[in-house]
Amino acid sequence: MRSKLQKFTEFAQSLLPHETAYLLSVQQFDDKTKLGILERADHNCRNPAQSLPYDEALDKRKYSNLKQWISERLHAADVDTAYEWLLETERQIETDSIAPAGEERLLALLRDCTPSDYHFVKYYELALRYRHFLLIRMRYAEHRAVAEFLERFQPACERSGEVREKLHRATEDIVRQYSGHGGESIQWEPWLTEVFYDETLDGWNRYMALVRLTFLYYNYRRFEPVREKYDYLDALFRQGKYYSKRLLINYYGNRLLLHSRFQEYDEAEYYGYLSVRVKTADYLHYVNNLCAVLLRRKKYPEALAVMKAALPESRGTHSFHNKIGFAAHYLRCLRHTSQYRGGENYAETYLRAYRKEIFEHRWHAFFTAFLEILLAQKNYLKISRTVEKYHLPERDRAYTGKGSYLPTIPWFQTVAAYKTHRISAEQALDDLLRPLQGLNLTPDKTLQIRELVAELQAHVPELTEAVGKALT
Repeated sequence: MRSKLQKFTEFAQSLLPHETAYLLSVQQFDDKTKLGILERADHNCRNPAQSLPYDEALDKRKYSNLKQWISERLHAADVDTAYEWLLETERQIETDSIAPAGEERLLALLRDCTPSDYHFVKYYELALRYRHFLLIRMRYAEHRAVAEFLERFQPACERSGEVREKLHRATEDIVRQYSGHGGESIQWEPWLTEVFYDETLDGWNRYMALVRLTFLYYNYRRFEPVREKYDYLDALFRQGKYYSKRLLINYYGNRLLLHSRFQEYDEAEYYGYLSVRVKTADYLHYVNNLCAVLLRRKKYPEALAVMKAALPESRGTHSFHNKIGFAAHYLRCLRHTSQYRGGENYAETYLRAYRKEIFEHRWHAFFTAFLEILLAQKNYLKISRTVEKYHLPERDRAYTGKGSYLPTIPWFQTVAAYKTHRISAEQALDDLLRPLQGLNLTPDKTLQIRELVAELQAHVPELTEAVGKALT
């Protein structure tokens, strides 16, 4: 039976915790009933597993009015909505089609604009175009007001432009190192940190500095400074600063990664589910990360449900990095829910359709998941044939320098060769131990290798004991 409040409930379910926190901070309701509804919406979006129903006995107009109030407040604070308006107004000025109401709004915004606004630079650029529009029409009073704005904020705009240019130079070093092409980027940390905390700068520059700092710290596996800066950003979002659903979703996705690094999987899962609540351009990327956390927590049915919900997006995306990552995670979900034949068929179909793209992007993740499906079926002969057909050992040797590398493929190859009597027990044990010698065994990686050893235990128990001892 359809609930009388289904539309409002669906609307409330689309809200994010930082949105409701902001709304509660700015509300001035005399009506305690409306405040109670908003507080319940806040509780529900923070605790979806303990969601409380809305009171159907209340006047439905209160829900309707509150929904309108929420939409208006969020729309007014949304920096993405503001940017769309700026672009449209720029088009109208350039095509001489701006209406009087649009001009009044622009002039009011310029009166209130400060260099710390998120899109300050775009406001300044728009004012430059509007100045020409006004002067040719001999509208001297408005032209004088805009000219005063431009003169007053010219130094701030030039400074923002210089920061943007320097951000690009920093990005070149950071991305080069992140992509494995060498070089250093730590020299940019003090300046980027200064930019991020500078409350006199525009929000776009500050946020872009944080994005680059995040990459930089991941380059050096320094996660504590990331937590400190994300906690600071968290407080800004709660105040409604730099708000948009897109930025919030990105923030939630980054917090998942951060908490995963600290092995805080409860928090990682919480933020992961928030990151997929709204389908942005990076939705599939966030789905993949959430699935990885759920698999790590052995929540296999939940992980499969998340992946199945995202199947349409996986088929339509143009990002093969995300597309193939999705396929690998989906195979792992099928394996952990004992759907071995379905997983094998899915992998073979995918390989026929996207062989070139798999090897260009995420071949290691895909083939690891594929071989795990075959190993679960004890199809050792097919493992050997697959490894040889696609020259996986040669590819794997070139992959060992990656920080996330695990010797999964050579170990599966060794187990398959041993179980099909192609090598002796002594040779198999030597082949299992050899890849451990060059690995940087961090606590997290040691845990992952122990899990891999446990997976092999069912197939070669006579060999895995010695491997386990080598990890102590």
